[in-house]
Amino acid sequence: MSPEQVFSLANASVLPGWFLLIVFPRWRWTLRLTPLVFVVPLSLAYIAVLASNFGGEGGFDSLAGVAALFQNPWVLLGGWIHYLAFDLFIGAWEVRDAQRLRIAHLLLIPCLLLTFLLGPFGLLLYLALRFTLRRRWALEEAL
Repeated sequence: MSPEQVFSLANASVLPGWFLLIVFPRWRWTLRLTPLVFVVPLSLAYIAVLASNFGGEGGFDSLAGVAALFQNPWVLLGGWIHYLAFDLFIGAWEVRDAQRLRIAHLLLIPCLLLTFLLGPFGLLLYLALRFTLRRRWALEEAL
């Protein structure tokens, strides 16, 4: 498969997970399936893509090095899969944490959508919502 085909497959593979988190957050299988069925396979794909394509030009020692590293479409794809897996994992955590703190799911939906689209922006919005509604900023009780 080409990097473009794997990219399309990876993008499509997270949509059911996000759908479950947004539409069926209280279904007993949503929070069980999301890590196992969606995040684990993405993580394995990430490892496979990077293990078979890492080691060329570039590195992590400078912005120019990272730019050179990501000139390889397979390494760039690995970076994208990294984002897909982590954002979905964070979305599942937001749902689990909001349910534990009894935060209304309708208030969580914008956070989930932003986490899906813009990662850290959605997480920051959720943390602000969490603090505003429950006066809890510390995360140790959630981990």
